[in-house]
Amino acid sequence: MSGLIALLDDVAGIAKVAAAQIDDVAAQAAKAGAKAAGAVIDDAAVTPKYVHGFAPARELPIVGKIALGSIRNKLLILLPLALILSNFAPWLITPLLMLGGSYLCFEGAEKVWHLFRPQTPHADGHVTASGDPVHLEQQKVAGAIKTDFILSAEIMTIILAQLPQGQPLWIEAGALALAAVGITVVVYGGVALIVKADDLGLWLARVGRLSATRALGRGIVAVMPGFMTALTLIGTAAMIWVGGSILVHGLHVLGWHFPSDWIAERAGAAAEALPQAAGLVHWAVTAFFDGVLGLGWGLVLIPVATWIVDPILRAVTGAKPAH
Repeated sequence: MSGLIALLDDVAGIAKVAAAQIDDVAAQAAKAGAKAAGAVIDDAAVTPKYVHGFAPARELPIVGKIALGSIRNKLLILLPLALILSNFAPWLITPLLMLGGSYLCFEGAEKVWHLFRPQTPHADGHVTASGDPVHLEQQKVAGAIKTDFILSAEIMTIILAQLPQGQPLWIEAGALALAAVGITVVVYGGVALIVKADDLGLWLARVGRLSATRALGRGIVAVMPGFMTALTLIGTAAMIWVGGSILVHGLHVLGWHFPSDWIAERAGAAAEALPQAAGLVHWAVTAFFDGVLGLGWGLVLIPVATWIVDPILRAVTGAKPAH
């Protein structure tokens, strides 16, 4: 009997350790996923454009196809690559993060540039899709999944960089997978709500039994265009800010401390000047200078991408120039 009790006690101890490790996986996934906010917001801001122009009945199926493609991108391709990097080439994580941060800065800066120069070509080689609705839908979904792959790669690299080093492989893989799935659900669940919000508003405006319900429906329809514009602006700002912060941190890790030290001094001085909101002021000043640096670097990258990278990619892939 004493042996059985000891065995049960050991089993209970193992169960407690396993439960604690599972909790640790969830906590790491949540913390690391929060660091990818900039790319996540941009993902949610970019995706609704891929269902624009389709019949309302096809909007949710298209979002579902893109979400499944995003899950495949993250779990079948990017997760194994992230684990290989973490365990065999961790020194590559910071340069890859900085490369992804540069891409975020470029994307954000290009959007800002096109606010002032709308007639200039994009540096993404985009070609307008054409053909029958089925073929058009396939093209749109394929394009969205390709765009998602780039954003997902940045998200997964940011998540990987936030995870503690030297932990068991299964915990690292579990945290990455949980964060990846959670982010995908949040992004594409939000996208589904966004693309169907105007339909919901029209339905409430038509069939609502109460005047307040009908007014709510009309209000949703009226607000959605402005909301989409605001979401795009927030996504652009978040991209530039996160991209800049990744570059500043990466330069610090690689040994060039001046940008991070200079920003930290300004943020610290501003926080001391407003002690009532020191934490908020410190974050805001840091984010501002990270964003300024990110915007400047992104503007530098625009001609590089437009006149060097894009022609090389077109020559390799055979794609036609954007019109």
